Amino acid sequence: MKHLFLIVFLSIFSVSTNYSQQNSEKKMVKKVIKTDEEWKAALTPEQYYILRQKGTDRPSEAGYTSHFEKGTYHCAACDLQLFESNSKFESHCGWPSFDDAIDGTVEYVLDKTHGMVRTEIICAACDGHLGHIFNDGPKETTGERYCVNTTSIKFVKAEK
Repeated sequence: MKHLFLIVFLSIFSVSTNYSQQNSEKKMVKKVIKTDEEWKAALTPEQYYILRQKGTDRPSEAGYTSHFEKGTYHCAACDLQLFESNSKFESHCGWPSFDDAIDGTVEYVLDKTHGMVRTEIICAACDGHLGHIFNDGPKETTGERYCVNTTSIKFVKAEK
């Protein structure tokens, strides 16, 4: 009976240890919490509209849509690194497109606005609206297209 108890105890301990190790590998993002007034003071009116009121940039080839330098793209509101330049691709949709986000930096929210069912992507730290994700990305990588508002991100050039 003692051996059975010991086996059960060790099995439970082993499973819980493995589970906690797997969870600790996921990137932990510190939440950024500000009042509406603090966001208005910190952001430009356009950034506030896009990031806090879930607005959308007009499609164009300006901004980061045709930008392909080496570096990372950060949330324009809280500076969290969201996308690496090697995940960026030209989708010809009028917005910057990425086939993947940095693990743990983007959250996914069901969006049923404007008579559509889509998946909204938001910054995991500040809940800022980034854009939407679609399943029409490059098949040779993830098959996903993170369609991102230029106003919601800022580029940080890689150091050489």
